[in-house]
Amino acid sequence: MKHKIALIGFGTVGQGLCEILLSKENELKTNYNFEGNIVAVSDPLKGSVYCSEGLDIQQLLELVLANKSLEEYSCNKDCDGCQKGWDAITTIKNSNADSICELAYTDVKTGEPAITHCKTAFEYGKNIVTSNKGPGALMYNELKEMAEKNNVAFKIEGTVVSGTPVINLAEGPLAGCSISSIKGILNGTTNYILSEMEAGKSYDEVLQTAQDLGYAEADPTGDVEGFDAMAKVIILANVLMGGNISANDVEREGITKITADMIDEAKSKNARWKLIGLIEKTNSGIRASVKPEMISMTHPLAGIMGATNALTFSTDLMGDITIVGAGAGKIETGFSILTDLLKIDEKMKRN
Repeated sequence: MKHKIALIGFGTVGQGLCEILLSKENELKTNYNFEGNIVAVSDPLKGSVYCSEGLDIQQLLELVLANKSLEEYSCNKDCDGCQKGWDAITTIKNSNADSICELAYTDVKTGEPAITHCKTAFEYGKNIVTSNKGPGALMYNELKEMAEKNNVAFKIEGTVVSGTPVINLAEGPLAGCSISSIKGILNGTTNYILSEMEAGKSYDEVLQTAQDLGYAEADPTGDVEGFDAMAKVIILANVLMGGNISANDVEREGITKITADMIDEAKSKNARWKLIGLIEKTNSGIRASVKPEMISMTHPLAGIMGATNALTFSTDLMGDITIVGAGAGKIETGFSILTDLLKIDEKMKRN
């Protein structure tokens, strides 16, 4: 049985997923009995196309590469279910997709339009897989409850550390362990900046390089002031630690006050500065923070340099477990969407 998929948004992540589905088509079918069938794509800038029998992924990618509209798609299948020009909501409601990959540009402060897309999908009995932080950071518990009520899935692996499997690690291999704290580097941009400052470069110089390399946005506030890491901390607290916290519950401080003298002081103490996200259980509930911390060189997180991310889980049965991996990237985040789709597909086949 093919798993029918609709993509809401066809930017980097959606294209990355499509490239994976093409390159690993045979492997996915042989090893996981998974056949991903893209039936719809809706993007406000790139256009929209739906075919109930499935779309040609290669043609979709070629249209985008040539800067053409998806509405120039040529349907070669003998079907009467092809449509063009649908917006996101229409696509979610009217397509025959089993799962909606919600990958639209979203305002992390409001969670829109992703939250509305998620709610609509659940109302129409469709699973959601998203890499957008907004829904998970602002409404995870409510959306999870809504998904469960409608007997569908709400999967968000790609919202925290791209394709590095932190949520799947806690819910899978670490199942049975009690996690007392999660501590780590959740923003590659700030980690890159701090790594380069340690090499002797100034903050302003490194920030400009980070922007040139695409690590940092033209307005870097979300990264350097800790807002991006804060959203991820909220998701981890609520998804993995049973919390119900919001931005008001997170102590947040960015890296803009870190100076060359502070870098040198850390070196003299055999340590280095990192922007650390922390979630820990206390007697009164969940404590969460994002702030610079001087980490001893003996700690696994101290060796994480450049744009890499890492998390240390403190558990009762396994002690400390540290996972290291890419925190962004086209294929990496596309992979996170695939892993969630595979879990949904496995459950659908069991049912």
